[in-house]
Amino acid sequence: MASINQIAWDDTVLPFQLDRSNIRGRVARLDGVLDHILTRHDYPAAVGALVAEVALLAALIGPTVKSGWKLSLQVQGNGAVRTIAADYFAPQAAGEPAQLRAWANFSADRLDAAADPFTLIGEGYFAILIDQGAGTQPYQGITPLAGGSISASAQTYFAQSEQIPTRFSIAAGRSQMPGQPVKWRSGGIMLQTLAQNSVAMGDAGGSGENGLIEAADILQGRESEDWSRANYLLDTVEMMELIGPSVAPTDLLVRLFHEETPRVYDAQRVEFGCSCSADRVRGTLAIYSAKDIAHMTTDEGTVTADCQFCGAHYVFDPRSLGFEAVLDADGNPLPQDEAANPRDAG
Repeated sequence: MASINQIAWDDTVLPFQLDRSNIRGRVARLDGVLDHILTRHDYPAAVGALVAEVALLAALIGPTVKSGWKLSLQVQGNGAVRTIAADYFAPQAAGEPAQLRAWANFSADRLDAAADPFTLIGEGYFAILIDQGAGTQPYQGITPLAGGSISASAQTYFAQSEQIPTRFSIAAGRSQMPGQPVKWRSGGIMLQTLAQNSVAMGDAGGSGENGLIEAADILQGRESEDWSRANYLLDTVEMMELIGPSVAPTDLLVRLFHEETPRVYDAQRVEFGCSCSADRVRGTLAIYSAKDIAHMTTDEGTVTADCQFCGAHYVFDPRSLGFEAVLDADGNPLPQDEAANPRDAG
């Protein structure tokens, strides 16, 4: 049964609704996608755990964006782990998988292996960015890191910036199925409710850390009771129930919320995906002069770039880069007018 559940539910996001309490949510399982992300980098265990958490949050939050949009999560801090980022690319069409990638930047000499992973970030912020595509202005929302985890910071973001009570329960780790190699797995549940009669916030702010708004500051009456009950039930979930694969997400929802009348919708498949390409790197370097490009050139006479997400390695002829390039991408000489100002060409 475990192998059947693993095939059916790994790398999926299952939307659901609790009819009794008018609460919506998602169950996410990442197996091959997460292992692909983390095995591309030699992350220490604590850093890997943080990347896994942000990747899973992106999978849980990502389905809120429309087809073809990109949702990005960014965590920035002043500690040993400086940056954690994840991108969720919504499907271009119905039936296609969403794509996910994640990455972290850290100072190895500042890492404390015995410390709680979240403390390695230090002081910083949690941000959500939504890119609707060419010709649009990206949306960005930022809140301080708070609550003792990235997941708690994401909850604060939704309460503070969107006035939407939100709860995450997340687990990740390395596990091994019989006869299979050790792999990264993660799973989580997201709950959200839309307050119909929210509490007006005064100048004093909320009841959370440093005056940040929390769900309790938004909800009142029956909505508050329903939210508290659903959260109490979610508190009973066990780590291995979240990660799987022995418990299917549908069975887990029934176990946790059978009295809330759970209703499930079509699951969304997720796969690893990266948007990097040689052309994108060239576009990034198009603002630099030949002198600037010369400073980037290696002793071997090339300019190299590595994708932080997927590890792809690109090698370029410096003469084909920047706004003073004299060669095209294939190494052919550019016409004189294009070489003088290639950005105006075509």
